[in-house]
Amino acid sequence: MGLLEDTIGRITPSDSEARLRARTRLEQLTMPHWALGRLMDLAEDLAAMTGSMTPPTAGKTVVIMVGDHGVADEGVSLYPQEVTAQMVYNFVRGGAGISALARLNSVRVVVVDIGCAADLRELAERGEIVSRRIGVGTRNMATGPAMSRQEAIRSIEAGIEVAEELAPSTDIFGAGEMGIGNTTSSSAITAVLTGAPPAVVTGRGTGVDGARLSRKIEVVERSLTVNTPDPSDPIDVLAKVGGFEIGGIAGLILGAASARKPVLIDGFISTAGALIAHKLAPAAAHYMIPAHRSAEPGHRAALKLLGKTPLLDLGLRLGEGTGAALAMNLVEAAARILTEVATFEDAGVSGAVE
Repeated sequence: MGLLEDTIGRITPSDSEARLRARTRLEQLTMPHWALGRLMDLAEDLAAMTGSMTPPTAGKTVVIMVGDHGVADEGVSLYPQEVTAQMVYNFVRGGAGISALARLNSVRVVVVDIGCAADLRELAERGEIVSRRIGVGTRNMATGPAMSRQEAIRSIEAGIEVAEELAPSTDIFGAGEMGIGNTTSSSAITAVLTGAPPAVVTGRGTGVDGARLSRKIEVVERSLTVNTPDPSDPIDVLAKVGGFEIGGIAGLILGAASARKPVLIDGFISTAGALIAHKLAPAAAHYMIPAHRSAEPGHRAALKLLGKTPLLDLGLRLGEGTGAALAMNLVEAAARILTEVATFEDAGVSGAVE
């Protein structure tokens, strides 16, 4: 049995008994019933995910999967492909958006080269990034499959390996990404798995204008026509219209779920990875926490398929794991509500009058 099959076999639904214990305690806290709303829902979820009434939250890690896309050759982004590697150096220097937000919430950032077109060996050798390289970016999905089926499996297993390595020191994972062209790939994945038309789930990505958006939609449509990905086979979908970093995110989620660790899903691209993970192992969705609702239109369709409501809705569209880093403190707050707020009985406070 391979790593992917073994990992899927270890993913179980969240703990219903722990959920019930958490709900019982939360209903007895010194406040009007469920007065902290969705934070209390999240506290209940955390207990069920971890099987614990004291869910750990100290170890917070955002993993940025990095990969390039051959479809960038179609002019679907405002930025050249070189920006992917340049941003990796920015992450390492601590100058990116994720860097600032991670410092704010004491979040560790781990950058994984899973398929950057540029040579990043120097950074890997210095221990500044992790190398799980599958190839020098995917092929152009508008003219044929983005990768082979074996490469798709390898990308998922690379993400699982990263999750397993980080799990001993991580209580909450965050899934982030970097890769010019990856909103185009994510739009294609979302169209296939949700059944929505490409025009509905394809957005402006890096901020393309109307003419380039029309071209981007046409590229997604052409990619689906050329490749005919099978919606019942998530590995086929990933291989034909996906990205190495999207496969890596799917693997990260599966690895986290197999270890009963919550994972914050960042934006649209990370959610495309979550769609792949969910299709491979439906119970993995029990461990997913959507951090925010992206400005990308396809994100709504993807979240609807997962049955998830995001914690934040701030019009974010940066990626990098920024939304996941922002939402980390909400997860920690939910855990503290469960563990630190006194019950009416503990505090000697009178309950509601019958």
